[in-house]
Amino acid sequence: MARAEHLAYLTKWGALGWQEWRSQHPQLEPDLSGADLRGHDLKGLDLRFVDLKKAYLLEANLSHTRLNGANLTKANLYEANLTAADLTEAELNDANLIGACLVRADLSRADLKGADLREANLEKANLCRADLIGTDLRQAKLRRADLSDANLTRADFSHANLNGAHLHGATLSRAKFVAAELNEAKLSKASLYKTLLVRSRLVSADLVAATLIEADFQQADLSWANLSRANLAVATLTQACLVGATLTRSNLQGANLQGANLRSTDLFGANFTGANLLDADLLDANLDHAIFHNATMPDGSTHP
Repeated sequence: MARAEHLAYLTKWGALGWQEWRSQHPQLEPDLSGADLRGHDLKGLDLRFVDLKKAYLLEANLSHTRLNGANLTKANLYEANLTAADLTEAELNDANLIGACLVRADLSRADLKGADLREANLEKANLCRADLIGTDLRQAKLRRADLSDANLTRADFSHANLNGAHLHGATLSRAKFVAAELNEAKLSKASLYKTLLVRSRLVSADLVAATLIEADFQQADLSWANLSRANLAVATLTQACLVGATLTRSNLQGANLQGANLRSTDLFGANFTGANLLDADLLDANLDHAIFHNATMPDGSTHP
């Protein structure tokens, strides 16, 4: 539980009293664990390295607050305002951030394993190198957020908006992006092993050299996306739209492209060994130097 004297400086003496007390005790790490601060105005306060485990911060105003290194494990931040807050290297394991506003917040290298961020607003937030293993981000807003090199293994982004987001080098293995918006997202060199992207939209997305082994793109829209040198071995692309996409030198061995729309797609040097292209539309596609050994062709024949 929170230490009474620490909580008193915050609740009784207000912002000025708290700031003065902290400046006088710079080495102290205040204990506010389990404190009831719901609805409090904590805007701009210095809460660095404060212990806020299991604290109640529902609808609290934490905009522009310095929370770097703070421990917010299992804290309740439901619909809290964390606009432009500094949460670098903060611990947010299993925290409740449903509906929270984290626009332009800095969460770089933060630990968000198992956190609940459903419907949270993370537009333009910095999540570079953050740990989001198993995080729930369904219906979250992540437009132009930076998730470069973040660990998003098994995270759920279903119906989330990641248009223009930066995911370069991110680990997205076994993550879910069902019906997610990833238009113009930057996913170069990202790892999406066995990632679920059914009915997702990745129009003009950058997937250069991405690992997409066994990824599921059923009915996804990848029109005008850049998948050059991507590894799509054994990936599922049934009824996917790849109109105008670039797949030069990509690996599609054993991939299922049945009924896919590949019109005007650049397939120069792509490897379709053992792939299924039954009923795929290859009108005006560039097939120069593409490899179709033992592949099932659109007309049902097997390529030698």
